[in-house]
Amino acid sequence: MDSAAINSFIPTLDEVDSWYEIITLLPILIALELLLSADNAVALASLTKSLESSELRSRALNIGITISLLFRIILIILSNVLLKFIFIRVFAGFYLIYLFFSNVFLNSEIEINENGAENKNNFKFLRVVALLSITDFAFSIDSITTAVAISDQYILIIFGAVIGVLALRFTSGIFLKLLDIFSRLEAAGYVAILIVGIKLLLNTLIKESILPDYYFYSLIIFAFIWGFSKKESKT
Repeated sequence: MDSAAINSFIPTLDEVDSWYEIITLLPILIALELLLSADNAVALASLTKSLESSELRSRALNIGITISLLFRIILIILSNVLLKFIFIRVFAGFYLIYLFFSNVFLNSEIEINENGAENKNNFKFLRVVALLSITDFAFSIDSITTAVAISDQYILIIFGAVIGVLALRFTSGIFLKLLDIFSRLEAAGYVAILIVGIKLLLNTLIKESILPDYYFYSLIIFAFIWGFSKKESKT
């Protein structure tokens, strides 16, 4: 649901007469972005769980989300060309689904294969950064497509993307700490990735949507409720 807030605000922003009026809308816009970036934030925080220290996790998030922002801006500027290629959206959908299965069902095997490498930590850090960049970009494709369809004011769309990324980084930092408290939250993050991937594929390949968007959002909320349902046992 990342950047959904700017999508709904773009018609309003197009009608304002001055930057002063836009500034008055910022607190509401930022608050909405903080709430709506929760699914993406949990997913990204879950991807950093394999890193050993909180410092490495935070650094990976900073680098990965920054790279993703650059990808977003490029996609927005070149949207008239790039978004015509259905392949991009299909690839993003399948990538998110693959990410779910590879981390939930194949994660232990990957860890075993990496344990014998001398440069394991460096490789793992770079791998996590790459995963963060691509995953956040894949999450944002649907909302960018909607924003571009609603408005041709690219500066406002980029402005919304920047606010969304800042909100995402803030909420990701919160969920990094929560992952150490709630044992099911990491799995819930990957479930959110799976749901967004399926939604992206259905919206791309089927013109008449089988399920309304709120159905997918409801599933993500239920996944979060399950993720917060059990705390780590203290030994």
